[in-house]
Amino acid sequence: MLFGRNKQEMPDPADALPGRPQAVALQDAHLILGTPLDGPYPDGTEIAMFGLGCFWGAERFYWQLDGVHTTAVGYAGGYTENPLYEEVCSGRTGHNEVVRVVYDPAVVSYDELLKVFWEVHDPTQFMRQGNDVGTQYRSEIYVYSDEQRAAAKASVDKYQAKLSDAGFGEIATTIVDAGTFYFAEEYHQQYLHRNPGGYCNHGHCQVAY
Repeated sequence: MLFGRNKQEMPDPADALPGRPQAVALQDAHLILGTPLDGPYPDGTEIAMFGLGCFWGAERFYWQLDGVHTTAVGYAGGYTENPLYEEVCSGRTGHNEVVRVVYDPAVVSYDELLKVFWEVHDPTQFMRQGNDVGTQYRSEIYVYSDEQRAAAKASVDKYQAKLSDAGFGEIATTIVDAGTFYFAEEYHQQYLHRNPGGYCNHGHCQVAY
């Protein structure tokens, strides 16, 4: 453990925790949607991935959308192979808490997924959301295609105009290529369904997109 480490500073890849070759065990199906978390997915579906603070609260906003086939929470954007939650919390993996969304673009558009992203967290904070502070809470959009990147960039401009009109600051969100997604442990999946009285500090700017 590195005492005194700045929780909002990415670790050097050479100093990141090594991780492990084996992935975590997963449940058979999404607890609400009944669909497999790790596929196979229907033809025509696409994948989106977002980092928007605590993944417990963020995931539920996506599984409620028509056209979403399945959702899962996990870790991405860092260096450690198959990290565990405690390791991510240490700040020594470089990973972010993310929500992966498998969706049917004929029913729900990528722009609609972006709308949820902007409206349910505070994109003017980069490595924190409310009292949750650290590299694992960074505001990031992970893109799988040039089309997603273009849509994400256009949405930044659109939402920044809304924020500025409402007196809020500059968007800190970054747009990055989607790398490897590692599933989080089973007890994190659909957490607020498993724990109806659970709490997740998920503040946002209260501005309509």
